[in-house]
Amino acid sequence: MPKCPNCQKEVYFAEKVTSLGKDWHRPCLKCEKCKKTLSAGSHAEHEGKPYCHKPCYAAMFGPRGFGRGGAESHEYK
Repeated sequence: MPKCPNCQKEVYFAEKVTSLGKDWHRPCLKCEKCKKTLSAGSHAEHEGKPYCHKPCYAAMFGPRGFGRGGAESHEYK
């Protein structure tokens, strides 16, 4: 029986949602930063952890702006 990556309890077929190659309990699939409940496939991943696309993933791992615009005004990390 697979274990939920968040709570480490067994995930039964009737309650599982599969995302990031793992089986989760539906309420356990949450954004690491804001703790918003996510649905499978509608979120981003960084180092194996789920994040909501906006604002958390974009703010933490997206391009950083500087300058006056144009191609040189973004910094990628």
